[in-house]
Amino acid sequence: MRVEHEYQRGGALAYLAAWDVRRGKVFGRCEPTTGIAPFAALAEQVMTTEPHASARRVFWIVDNGSSHRGRASIDRMAAAWPTATLVHTPVHASWLNQIEIYFSIVQRKVVTPNDFYDLADVEDRLMAFQDHYNLIARPFNWQYTKKDLNELLERLAAQDTALPPTTARPPTN
Repeated sequence: MRVEHEYQRGGALAYLAAWDVRRGKVFGRCEPTTGIAPFAALAEQVMTTEPHASARRVFWIVDNGSSHRGRASIDRMAAAWPTATLVHTPVHASWLNQIEIYFSIVQRKVVTPNDFYDLADVEDRLMAFQDHYNLIARPFNWQYTKKDLNELLERLAAQDTALPPTTARPPTN
């Protein structure tokens, strides 16, 4: 996109969202930044809404973002919401988290091109899309199985053994 020389960056906005895999519903909110407090607000938004509020167990699949990384995040979640269990995806495997599918839809349908008047415009568009999406949403038809993963790993291992060994060459100056 071309911009005039008078263009001024309007700031940034964090869109945090949680995906209900059973119903295909998204819970989201806009915050001025990411962090422990905004993530806690998202957790409260979800955990105080039925059926999560009365559920015996609610699993939260999260990446290793700084606001929910490590043992401390597991302990914080358990202290605030005893029925919630935080599960971290392996590093560089956020594609295993279904909210990432929703984020890719948001990227294509809402954020690109990024032609917004101000941050309020961004937030309005994100929340309007979320409301619309929740009217038409269905659970994702997740078809990737453990068997599929094992087959992929076997193919990759076979390719590694089929490659000729490389000869290390010293760098040229």
